Amino acid sequence: MRVLLVGGGGREHALALGLAGDSSVEALIAAPGNPGIAAVAELREVNPTDPSAVAALAVEVGADLVVIGPEAPLVAGVADAVRAKGIPAFGPSAEAARLEGSKTFAKDVMLAAGVPTARAFTCTDAESAGRALDEFGPPYVVKNDGLAAGKGVVVTEDRATALEHAGECGRVVIEEYLAGPEVSLFVVTDGEAALPLLPAQDFKRVGDGDTGPNTGGMGAYAPLPWAPDGLVDEVMRDVVHPTLAEMRRRGTPFAGLLYVGLAITAAGPRVIEFNARFGDPETQVVLALLETPLAGLLHAAATGTLAAHPPLRWRDGAAVTVVVAADGYPAGPRTGDVITGADRPGVIHAGTARRAADGALLSAGGRVLCGTATGPDLAAARDAAYALVRGIELAGSHHRTDIAAAAVEGRIALPD
Repeated sequence: MRVLLVGGGGREHALALGLAGDSSVEALIAAPGNPGIAAVAELREVNPTDPSAVAALAVEVGADLVVIGPEAPLVAGVADAVRAKGIPAFGPSAEAARLEGSKTFAKDVMLAAGVPTARAFTCTDAESAGRALDEFGPPYVVKNDGLAAGKGVVVTEDRATALEHAGECGRVVIEEYLAGPEVSLFVVTDGEAALPLLPAQDFKRVGDGDTGPNTGGMGAYAPLPWAPDGLVDEVMRDVVHPTLAEMRRRGTPFAGLLYVGLAITAAGPRVIEFNARFGDPETQVVLALLETPLAGLLHAAATGTLAAHPPLRWRDGAAVTVVVAADGYPAGPRTGDVITGADRPGVIHAGTARRAADGALLSAGGRVLCGTATGPDLAAARDAAYALVRGIELAGSHHRTDIAAAAVEGRIALPD
C-alpha cells in the first residue's frame, strides 16, 4: 500500500510512525511533513488546505490511501477532492467535518440525536452573550464557534473576561460548565461500523495544576486507571452510534476519526465537544499502545469495510507524552531557536524545521516537541517521558511537570 499522509505536526509524526510500522505499507509520503517525519517518509511540498493540490499529489504519487491529519484540510474539503479522484481517504467530508468546524452545528446534531451534553446558547453580540452568561453563572464557558486550533475556549470565573472573549470571537457558543475529569475517546468509523480506541486524558492549560490559558494540549496519557467500568460501551451506545445515525439521516455520513471529548460528571458522561480528526497530543499515547496495524485499520474505515476488520489489539502497559513548548507559548511563541537532543526514539516533532544553511534543527511553532514513552505501568511511562524531555535543549522552552501525576498518585476522584 502506498500512503499519503497530509499534515506536519506532532499528530502527523505519531501517525507516520504508526503507518511506517505497518508491513502492508510499501511507501509513505508526507506532505508537507516535518524533520521528524522525514526519518520514516518521503516529504513533498503541498498546501494542506488546497483540495485540488492535495488530490493532484495523491494521483501523482499513486496513493492507495490518503490520511488527512489536521482539521483545517478536512473542513476545506480535502477528503472530498481525494475521493473524487477515486482514491480512498481517511477523513470526513467537508459537510461531516462541520461537527468540528462549527460548535453550533455539533450542538444541533447532539440535540437531534439525544446525546448527553451541556445546555448551550449560540451568541453573536454582547447582549445575547451577557444573557447566556447570567443564565449559567460561573465558571463561564465560552467557545469560538469556528476552528481555533484548540485555543478557542475560555473557562473563567470572571464575567468580564468571558464577555471579552465572546466579543473577540464574534460568534460563540456559551454553555453550562461540566464538572468532572475529562476523557478523550477516539473512534474509527466508516460511517456505520465504529471501533473505539483506548480512552486518554490530555492537559489543555499551559501551567501546572491546570493554570493559565488554554493551549492545543500540553501532554496526555493512556490508559485511564480511574475510568468507570463500562465507560467506553456507554459512550458508544449513548453518543457515538446515535451521532453517526443522525449524520446518516442528514445525508452527510461521518467516516474517519470521530473524537469525543467528555466530562465524567455526577450524572454520567457528557460530551464537551466533537472533533473530526485525531487529537494532539492524545494520538501520541494512543498509537504508542496500538498493536493492530494502523494502515489496514484506516484503509478499512476509508473503504467502508470496517465491520469485517478484526478486533483491535493493544500492548500491555501505559504511555505518557509531555509537550515541550516554545518561549512565549501560547500567546506569542518565539521561533528560530536551535534544538538539541531531539534525535532520540520517543521524541516526536510538532513544530520544527531544518535551517537551510547547515541543517540545524530549529523551533518553528508553539508546541515544538513531545517526549513520548511507554512503560509497564503509568508511573514508569511517566518517568521515561520526563527523562526524554530533560534531554531536550531549547532556549526558553517550558513544559508542565504534572502530566499524569494525579492519575499515578490516585488523586482523580469521580464526582458523586
